[in-house]
Amino acid sequence: MIELAIGIILGCCALGAGIALIAGIGPGIGEGNAVAKACEAIGRQPESKGAVTSTMIMGCAVAETTGIYGLVVGILLIFVAPNSFVNILLNAVSNLPK
Repeated sequence: MIELAIGIILGCCALGAGIALIAGIGPGIGEGNAVAKACEAIGRQPESKGAVTSTMIMGCAVAETTGIYGLVVGILLIFVAPNSFVNILLNAVSNLPK
């Protein structure tokens, strides 16, 4: 019975990590759109290259934090959470009245 519960914990942590890593799609799309619009702006007004480039880089850095948060959550769910949840389960089972 405990083995089944541990398997469910491990499976749910892996599933959650996979879902968390989907967060990397958003920054990729957003940064691609930002670079495309920056290239259009520079093409129309080449003299504003410095201002457009610095603003684009700042925006891409802010957008990338979403993907990094998803990566951190995924890593925590793979390496930290299963051990913690299994320990909680084992402690709860050992404290049950016999």
